[in-house]
Amino acid sequence: MLGADGLNLALMIADSGIIDSAVNDLMARSQVMSLTENRGVRAKVKNHLLKWRGTVKKRITNVCETERFQQELALYQDVIHWDEQTFFDNIPEVIKKLEWHSAFYLKARRLIEKNKGLYNPMFPHYFCDQWYLSLSDAIRQAQVSELEASKEKLLQDLYQRMETMKNMDGVTQEGDESSLGRLWDMAAAKLSKTDLSAMKRHAEFLKKNKGLQDIAQQLGRMASEVNDPELNRAPTEDIQMVEEKSDEATDDIVGIYESDDLNKLLPNETMFLAYPELEVIFYKHLVDKRLMNYRMQGKSRTLRKVKAHRPENMQADVEKGPFIICVDSSGSMSGFPEQCAKAIAYALMQIALAEDRDCFVILFSTEQITYQLTRQDGLRDASDFLTYSFHGGTDLEPVLVKSIDLMKGRRYRNADLVVISDFIAPKQSEELQQQVTNLKKQHNRFHAISLSKYGNPELMSLFDHCWAYHPNWVGRVMKKW
Repeated sequence: MLGADGLNLALMIADSGIIDSAVNDLMARSQVMSLTENRGVRAKVKNHLLKWRGTVKKRITNVCETERFQQELALYQDVIHWDEQTFFDNIPEVIKKLEWHSAFYLKARRLIEKNKGLYNPMFPHYFCDQWYLSLSDAIRQAQVSELEASKEKLLQDLYQRMETMKNMDGVTQEGDESSLGRLWDMAAAKLSKTDLSAMKRHAEFLKKNKGLQDIAQQLGRMASEVNDPELNRAPTEDIQMVEEKSDEATDDIVGIYESDDLNKLLPNETMFLAYPELEVIFYKHLVDKRLMNYRMQGKSRTLRKVKAHRPENMQADVEKGPFIICVDSSGSMSGFPEQCAKAIAYALMQIALAEDRDCFVILFSTEQITYQLTRQDGLRDASDFLTYSFHGGTDLEPVLVKSIDLMKGRRYRNADLVVISDFIAPKQSEELQQQVTNLKKQHNRFHAISLSKYGNPELMSLFDHCWAYHPNWVGRVMKKW
């Protein structure tokens, strides 16, 4: 071969440390480090950067897949497998092919002109070495440019999340570190002042109406109270005393073997030390690990954490399904009921954040609108939901059918369906009631929160748990002020 293989050139440069330097530079930024004082957020930021590292490595490695580099690399791979005579015969054609797309073209022409008329067998090797260096430098520059562009984009995303997290202070309830970490995942959405004011308004409304908070907390606890061996449970760790066979324990002598352990030395081995002329043999056996030793074996007792799934343990964490919140957005819900419905959904979103559960909101009247509040840009969906104006008529059956279809999937086991409405609607069909009964057997729960005194009792019988929240006008005024 006339030169080094260039097939893995892009990967070699990507692995040279330029990505690690970029990650370290990002972590060294004071703004990012100040944000990561919270352990939950710090872990999320670290994962965010590691994920970016993997993505950007793939992207800069693929720089070579552009037409410009593909053609030149293919040409280079052909040339390095020529012999010297073939090189001198065909190099003029190679130079022509490099003319329009290679940074090595001008230097290649100068090298050929300088060597014109001379048959130096080392020249093809030198030429290919210079070509390899030029290719390496061009690919490195392209990768660095791609890396810098990706880094700037990542920094903008980090700063956007930092700004959103800062603006969310006071909007969300204080929770554990994991919930704050998950809020970081949702903080990619850029929120306007109008969005933030809507969230703050409903957060304040929720604080003033303790009854709504109590309902949301009861709903959040129910997924943990299921005692079913078929549901996945988080493993509990017990500290147990474990006995293991060990050669270090000296309970019993089980044999003899060659080694260099002076503590287990057979007495007859010390005979070499009694005679100066044999002493050197003892030390040679010691260096070669050929001294005769007792083989000891026994049982050592150590404390070890042992993980075990315990379905019968009520304290174990059950794998909790998502919240599906169906909110009646008809005109009859406007006003105070609308505020209550949005506040409860907002409270359940925060519980879902803390418990690492998904949270879907389906607005229904004459049509349906679905929001996923806990996805990557869930704060945008939450803001859109909170600013939606209720209007239209109540049509409960389509949203129940849609929710039932969702809950038939394995992802929705141990899920909570929460319907928030005035329930001024007819009784549902027998077929739909039977589907609900079947889903209840799979540990899905159906809840109703009535915001009116005039709900249909026959319709309410469909649900496992029912709450009524409609304080009188005087109570509302007192809470408001």
